[in-house]
Amino acid sequence: MQLPVPDRAARGSGRSQRWIPLLLLLLALSDLRTELRLLADQVTLTALIFTVRHHLLAVVVLVLQPSLWSHYGPPRRSVSSETVDTP
Repeated sequence: MQLPVPDRAARGSGRSQRWIPLLLLLLALSDLRTELRLLADQVTLTALIFTVRHHLLAVVVLVLQPSLWSHYGPPRRSVSSETVDTP
């Protein structure tokens, strides 16, 4: 017997949770602030490698920001086939 999975609309919370990726973005940028200043002065391969190796989680959060924004954004409304008129 399968239990029904509650729908987002059924939960009663229609609000988006955009604060989660925003918080992660701010924390990642605060972690990388010194390295970003160094990279702004002079971009070198050594500085890039150091930044990625020593701040991997912050770099991954920055790379995954578009996915996080789409995941935690407002629910997408799908068009059902009943409402679409086909000639």
